[in-house]
Amino acid sequence: MSEGSKGSSLAFGQVVIGPPGSGKTTYCQGMQEFLGRIGRKVTVVNLDPANEAMPYQCAVDIAELITLPDVMENLKLGPNGGLIYCMEYLEANFDWLQEKLAVFRGHYYLFDCPGQVELYTHHDALKNVFAQLAKWNFRLAAVHLVDSHYCTDPGKFISVLCTSLSTMLHVELPHVNVLSKMDLIEQYGKLAFNLDYYTEVLDLSYLVDHLASDPFFRNYRRLNEKLVEVIEDYSLVSFVPLNVQDKESMRQVMQAVDKANGYSFGDQEHRSLEALMSAAVGADFHFTSTLAVQEKYVQSQDKAVEEQVMDL
Repeated sequence: MSEGSKGSSLAFGQVVIGPPGSGKTTYCQGMQEFLGRIGRKVTVVNLDPANEAMPYQCAVDIAELITLPDVMENLKLGPNGGLIYCMEYLEANFDWLQEKLAVFRGHYYLFDCPGQVELYTHHDALKNVFAQLAKWNFRLAAVHLVDSHYCTDPGKFISVLCTSLSTMLHVELPHVNVLSKMDLIEQYGKLAFNLDYYTEVLDLSYLVDHLASDPFFRNYRRLNEKLVEVIEDYSLVSFVPLNVQDKESMRQVMQAVDKANGYSFGDQEHRSLEALMSAAVGADFHFTSTLAVQEKYVQSQDKAVEEQVMDL
């Protein structure tokens, strides 16, 4: 796949990014299985040099080029410095990546990326890797995973919004923000607002008012107001809720990503998707509905309105 010969065909895929513990590797495993069931040939590329136990079928592994433990031992670097060095080393060895990817021409790619936030908000190495892939006619969308439990803490949710916005501006790819682990969200506490408020990032002034009830955050109200203004001025951040074990949730994320990177599937894949979505509940998927949380909050909100009307 030389610089001049690879311009004829497009390759589509996702770069899966996000902080540690957000579920990137689990997402890659689930999406590989889901897309495989509808007939899409999927290649998973592990770009995380610290990822040692991979549950998915990995076709290309950065560990063949460099590993984080080796870098830390030989160069006496910590985990963060070691990850940055690994990404710079990958950037300096594009020919290795190009040769590995050429074997899977015509496939759909999932790139499992490291969890260091600085790589997506400040440092340029991984951004340059994505730019080089674009030069090789890869049409990629960034899937930015965020643990949904941050919704239960208004202060942390504002931080997540700022990080997501910074990542979108720095990475410079079509972007889909995903609230992962939706099936576990209420284990961390009750949501202050309807789920739509968090996914659509609605009027954030309510969030600032909610924060003001906390004595600690009350002292930083002006700062929070300015942060919210920045987020709302760009008007870029919204989220798709995800439960990897729910096929309807996976379908919604897949369609959002396909729209972002321009992927258009054929009739056969469309028929396979319809068959998968209409299949009876079986052992392969656990159909715990992601929308159950949303419906609960909508119903509780409706009940509150009815009670107010009755009082009147």
